Amino acid sequence: MAQGTEQGVRIGLSVVVMTLKDRQVVVLTTPAEHGVRALPFGPFDPARDRTFERALRDYVTQQTGFRLGFVEQLYTFGDAGRASPRATPGPDQLREVSVGYLALTPDAAGEQTHDSRWDAVFDFFPWEDRRASAAALSADVVARLLDWAGADPLRLARARALFALTPDHRWNEERVLERYELLYEARLVAEAFRDGDQAAPADVPGKVMASDHRRILATALGRLRSKLKYRPVLFDLTPGTFTLSQLQTAAEAVAGLSLHKQNFRRGVERTGLVEATGLTSSATGGRPAELFRFRGVDPQAGAAPGLSLPAQR
Repeated sequence: MAQGTEQGVRIGLSVVVMTLKDRQVVVLTTPAEHGVRALPFGPFDPARDRTFERALRDYVTQQTGFRLGFVEQLYTFGDAGRASPRATPGPDQLREVSVGYLALTPDAAGEQTHDSRWDAVFDFFPWEDRRASAAALSADVVARLLDWAGADPLRLARARALFALTPDHRWNEERVLERYELLYEARLVAEAFRDGDQAAPADVPGKVMASDHRRILATALGRLRSKLKYRPVLFDLTPGTFTLSQLQTAAEAVAGLSLHKQNFRRGVERTGLVEATGLTSSATGGRPAELFRFRGVDPQAGAAPGLSLPAQR
C-alpha cells in the first residue's frame, strides 16, 4: 500500500439521554469548543473496556454525574465529509466511527456536574415543534429552501413532502432526520457551513451542536417518536403517577403535536396500559384530577402496545 493512504479508525460512544421538563422534551448535554453543546461522548478502548455499554455508562457518569438506566443502541455514525465526534488530535486524524445510544429517564433532577445540563430538544430543531403553529419553518427559511430547490423536481418534491408545504402533503413527525439532512444539504443549518470551513450566517434555524451530534439527536428523536406508537416508551419519561392530562402533555412534548383530548384518552383506555390509583391531584389548580399509573407489561401477553397520537385538525 502506498505511503500516506492508510487511515486508522477510532470507535467513539455517544448517548442521547432524554426526559421531560416544563412541558418540553430535554436532552442531556455537555460543553464543547466554541461555546456549543455536545452529547456525552468518549472513545472506546478495547484494551480497557469490556463492553461498549459499560464504557458508555462510565463516560456519562464521569462527564455529567448522571447514572444511566436502560439504554438501547441507536445507530452507527461514520460518514466521511462530516465533522467527526471529538476527532483525534495530532497528525493521525483517525477516522471516527461513533456508536450512538438512546436512553430515557423520568427524572431531570439537577445532579449534573462539569457544566452538563438539560437543553430543550426543540432549541436544536425548532421546526419540529408544531404544537402552537402548523408552520414548521419560518416564511424566510421556506423561501430559501424553495430557492435552493429551484426547478429540480426531486428537490422540490422532497421539500414539499418533508415539511408539508402544500395541502396535499401530510406532516410525518417521525421523519426528523430526513428534514435535518435536507436542511443540511440546502445549507440552511450551521453545521453545513462549519463542515466546509466557513462561518455560518446568524439567521440559520436551530442551535448548532458539536461535531455531528445534532444529526445523532435527530436520529434519536425520530426513533422515539416512532416507538411511541408501538411500544409503551412514554412511561419511561413520566413519573410513577400522573393524570391523563399530564400523560397527554408528555405525548405532545415528544411528538411536537397538539393532540385531540377525547380521542387521546379513548386511545389510552383501549390499550389497558394504565390503571387508576384511587388518588387525586389538585396540582392543576382546578378540580382534583384522578391519578393513574402504568400497569407494566405482562410477559405472558407479548409486546405491549404504544399510544395512538390523534392530532388536532
